[in-house]
Amino acid sequence: MGFEACHPAVNLIYFAAVIFGMLAFQHPVFLAISFLCAFAYSLKRNGTKALVFNLCLLPVIAAFALYYSSLHHFGMTVLRQNFIGNNMTVESLVYGIVLGVSLAGVMIWMSCVYSVFSSDKVVYLFGKASPRLSLLLAILLRMVPRIKGEAKRIHTARKGLGKGIDQGNLWQRLKNGIRIFSMLISWTIGSLATMSDSMRSRGSTLRGRTAFSIYRFDNRDRAYVITLFACLTLTVMAILLGLTDMVYDPLIIWEPIAATDILFCVGYAVLCLMPLALEVWTDYRFSTTI
Repeated sequence: MGFEACHPAVNLIYFAAVIFGMLAFQHPVFLAISFLCAFAYSLKRNGTKALVFNLCLLPVIAAFALYYSSLHHFGMTVLRQNFIGNNMTVESLVYGIVLGVSLAGVMIWMSCVYSVFSSDKVVYLFGKASPRLSLLLAILLRMVPRIKGEAKRIHTARKGLGKGIDQGNLWQRLKNGIRIFSMLISWTIGSLATMSDSMRSRGSTLRGRTAFSIYRFDNRDRAYVITLFACLTLTVMAILLGLTDMVYDPLIIWEPIAATDILFCVGYAVLCLMPLALEVWTDYRFSTTI
């Protein structure tokens, strides 16, 4: 019983807070805290697949930073000129890294969201307020594993015909991959239309429709929310004090973290590590009781 066993509202508040921080904070300390915590929690949730995915994002961040610094020429510290004669500066390169880390961190957090949230949680949270939105989110959450399974089935069938993505020369593999992708797109569109009609015929978009749920806000959720809002309070104070901001144009200007500001960093780190700590503690309790 990990973080996914908490009340859906607790899950929603937590992920909304950490994703906002990942996008809004530009200070390297806060950015590193959020990214590393997302990295660690995704490993706990998804194991080896998350490790491969996260490591693949690192060269993407570097490539995006080089691309960004080649197109944006603000800053005063010139590194070199690119192939069209524009200056590449340290400021634009660092800011490109910041943007790349932010986007990669959001992708990692979203992989954790997908592993925690289920379609019944989405219906529980948004069913009364917006039935159409809850239906759309529930369909999307359910479609991701179905698309993966269908892609494997299509590839297996095509591979039996000698037309898999790992068969033939490079040009043939490219053609086979495009055809498999085209089949998968056609199947996805048809499946979405069929699923939408099926759910609509059951009255899923009717206003006032209720759904069965087993969620109850218990003492564990109350304790979690108290800790969560205490950490959020420290984080908001850091925002108000300007500790999460940083200037990159025309020079990199940032205020170093003083000894009195460590509390705010610790509060944000505790906020990001809360679900991981809960799941590690749960695993420990189960291992000691068996």
